[in-house]
Amino acid sequence: MTIFKPLAADDRVSTKTLLHEAIPVTGTIVSGTYGTFPNEGNVQNFTHGMFQSVYDYPYLSSSANHIFDVTLGFHQDGQLYPLITNQQDKKNNIYNQMAQVLMGYDKNGQIQRFDSDGDITAGGTKIDDAIFVSFSRLLAKDEIKKGSFQMTIAVSGNYDDTTHNELALIKDAGADTSYKVNSPAGEYGILYISNTDNAGGSAGTRVIGDPNFTTNKTAVGLLYYQAGVAVLTSSVFTTSYLSSSVTWASGSDPDTINAHITGSSIQSSADFFRRRINNVQFNNTIELNSTVYFCRAKHNEFNYSSNPTYLTGSQIRVKNETTDIPISYITSIGLYSADNQLLAVGKFSEPIRKDSNIELTFRARLDY
Repeated sequence: MTIFKPLAADDRVSTKTLLHEAIPVTGTIVSGTYGTFPNEGNVQNFTHGMFQSVYDYPYLSSSANHIFDVTLGFHQDGQLYPLITNQQDKKNNIYNQMAQVLMGYDKNGQIQRFDSDGDITAGGTKIDDAIFVSFSRLLAKDEIKKGSFQMTIAVSGNYDDTTHNELALIKDAGADTSYKVNSPAGEYGILYISNTDNAGGSAGTRVIGDPNFTTNKTAVGLLYYQAGVAVLTSSVFTTSYLSSSVTWASGSDPDTINAHITGSSIQSSADFFRRRINNVQFNNTIELNSTVYFCRAKHNEFNYSSNPTYLTGSQIRVKNETTDIPISYITSIGLYSADNQLLAVGKFSEPIRKDSNIELTFRARLDY
């Protein structure tokens, strides 16, 4: 009587399936829905003042889901670092911590700086003053799908201008076929902004930039897909990239972006950055790994049951005549380890008949 049967190498096969969800994050959720800016109930600030957390509901609610964190960092060799008058050490520590995780170390054991084009060995432009947006695992899942990320930011008027008259589009254009792998945190792509005004339209509807990113695109950041972190140079808001001048504060003497991020706290800069977010959207990725076991029952196997009630008085219950062939009814399949420890059980919706005239193959699939 066959009870256990070893599985050969060709009795199992492993597959990987990538599932994607569309994730929209609107500017109204990020700023203005749950209170008056900058005191919204869905924005959590901390006494350490090193970052700010944004939720989809007031963060004290049991229904609140964490969306992302915002913070600011400076490298000590950057041009703006000596100008910092508020939280200089914290801003430098944040930069080094993020770079340590996302960029790693060079051959001399020094933390590498964020590189605008990802080509570290060639030198090039470094991102020394960065805005970090860390998306929660709930949104990004296993990774952000390459080529799906886009962020629309307001680039005109004061930071508290809710009309967002002119918008600029930032995308990881072309990253689905061209991305970098020289990061300890996994794969990452380049974030571009297009500074050619091809959209036209009137105030309130105009998007600055070529939506196809085929002309005049400029690298303004990096997107780490597995880590779910977007790194934007703070100069994305300056006139070097955009067709309109940008200011960050209301009043008679508005601050420029550089003056603000060097003279204000991280919390204040995070507030102003949130106010400029018009929309963020991307597709996340869920990696579903599966192993399929083909459990084969040949004609001369599993025709008897191991259940003690299968017999009565040494006679098989399901036989009416002594000449009848043995019959069993399969109700479940168990997968065992090499030392006979039960690992998984599969149950059938109804018993399946098995006798010497029948051969069966069952597919037991494990997803993880």
